[in-house]
Amino acid sequence: MKRRKFITLLGATAVAWPLRAHAQQPNKIPHLCFLTFDPGTLQSRSPRFDVFFDSLRNLGYVDGQTIVIDYLSAEEKDDRFPALVSECLRLKADIIAVSTTPAAQAAKRATRTVPIVMIALGDPVRTGLVESIARPGGNVTGMSLMVPELAVKRLELLKEAVPKISRVLVLSYLADPIAPLQVAALDKAAPSMGVTLFVRDIRSGGDLAPAFDAGVSEHVDGLITTAESVLVVHSAQISEFAARLRLPAIYPYAIQVKDGGLMAYETNIPELHKSAALYVDKILKGAKPSDLPIEQPTKLTLVINLKAAKALGLTVPPALLARADEVIE
Repeated sequence: MKRRKFITLLGATAVAWPLRAHAQQPNKIPHLCFLTFDPGTLQSRSPRFDVFFDSLRNLGYVDGQTIVIDYLSAEEKDDRFPALVSECLRLKADIIAVSTTPAAQAAKRATRTVPIVMIALGDPVRTGLVESIARPGGNVTGMSLMVPELAVKRLELLKEAVPKISRVLVLSYLADPIAPLQVAALDKAAPSMGVTLFVRDIRSGGDLAPAFDAGVSEHVDGLITTAESVLVVHSAQISEFAARLRLPAIYPYAIQVKDGGLMAYETNIPELHKSAALYVDKILKGAKPSDLPIEQPTKLTLVINLKAAKALGLTVPPALLARADEVIE
């Protein structure tokens, strides 16, 4: 039976089980470390990464045969990334793939030689990961989500869907460098829309109930979340709170709408993940990360959940509904 490996961090110590005996492999095959905020193992990973791993397999990278893949989870604790990166380097990874900005920053601090591929991160220039979109320089490249600009667009869409909203609860994981960028962009845009924002910092699922309680105290009438992983991990819980309080909400990812949210406006995440897999392939075949420009989304998707709208007693404006790329009925 083929053996697989996963690594999580318990306390301050990286634990590997079962570790592959790399020295026993007769032929050198590439070694990929995948760093993520989301809980899980290679066998029970978050489904939002399926396209990336399936794309690698379609390119001929079969775990245990033509590549070694280590799925390293920080278990929703960003401060665990430095130790996970150290484990990656101890295992002599040939390439590191990252699904969150804190993971990318930890990896860049630890190595300037091992290539780092972002599978779909926020603003890599303003978070200090690369020099520019066209010429990233260094050992980091990959896919970007254009996060701050899209946060403003989501607020505009929420206001279009529910023109009467004026007090919006913003859930954000402010420890992630991409979060303050989004909040700053929202703060700048909100007054022109006649909206007052109430920002609450979400570090774990336990912060959600107090955040919504604060929103009730402030008489909020809408909800927006920024694009950090913790808010995706707890999307079902967020949607449940929003539905209970009858708050129309817009999210960065369609998966959050399928959990019961009203709307999502997202980049084409599957295409970015496919492209990230292609970058892994190119680098393993000799390309330099510094020569691979950062890719940004060319298609954005608006998803509207009419079931959620009905439950909220809302009628989505026909003009907005006509622009939707996907309608859940």
